[in-house]
Amino acid sequence: METINELTSLEDWRNAWNYSMNSPILVYKHSTSCLISARAFKHLKSFQRAEEDKIDCYMVKIIENRRISNEIADDTNIPHKSPQILLIDKQQILWNTSHWKITEHHIRKAVG
Repeated sequence: METINELTSLEDWRNAWNYSMNSPILVYKHSTSCLISARAFKHLKSFQRAEEDKIDCYMVKIIENRRISNEIADDTNIPHKSPQILLIDKQQILWNTSHWKITEHHIRKAVG
């Protein structure tokens, strides 16, 4: 069973950001109107199904929740892209990539 937590409020983001102090997290920025984003999301879901107990995954739908997406960019100091994925540990960005580079293989390699 896959569990990708959707960030729908700034409080959700702050909780995830703070949780990264205890355990690494993946944050995925998803555009619901983009085919590249749909493909990347399939790769994330595939990764998460295989690794569900190893790392918490979060997603923000950027069109519906632009404010959250902007806050993530501000807090991480990583310019916004879509789709985009970030590996965060202790509020530090260990890895990030976007677009066609979001694959199950690349995620697995980054998470280790």
